[in-house]
Amino acid sequence: MSWAVEEWKEGLSPRVLQKIHELESQVDKLKKERQQRQFQLESLETALQKQKQKVENEKNEAATLKRENQSLMELCDSLEKAKQKISHDLQVKESQVNIQSGQLNSSKKDIERLEQELKR
Repeated sequence: MSWAVEEWKEGLSPRVLQKIHELESQVDKLKKERQQRQFQLESLETALQKQKQKVENEKNEAATLKRENQSLMELCDSLEKAKQKISHDLQVKESQVNIQSGQLNSSKKDIERLEQELKR
């Protein structure tokens, strides 16, 4: 079959045949270069898709972390309110203990005074 492809070249001058050979070589070279660039393009497209997926994953992770952060902030607020309530309750109870301690001391003094009076 290649003889049929080459048949049209019969009768051409050596100079023209040389030029045809150069052009065919250049075509082959350009075809190889095109294949290489096509391969590079496909590789870059694959890398781009991977990067897009990575960005999407990062966005999802960021959204998840943002929700978790919001939840933790709400929990912190809730714990702070509980701490303030407990602190207030503790102050109230300490105050009550101090009052009762004062009453106890006063009652002890009254008892001691009464005991002294009874001894007399």
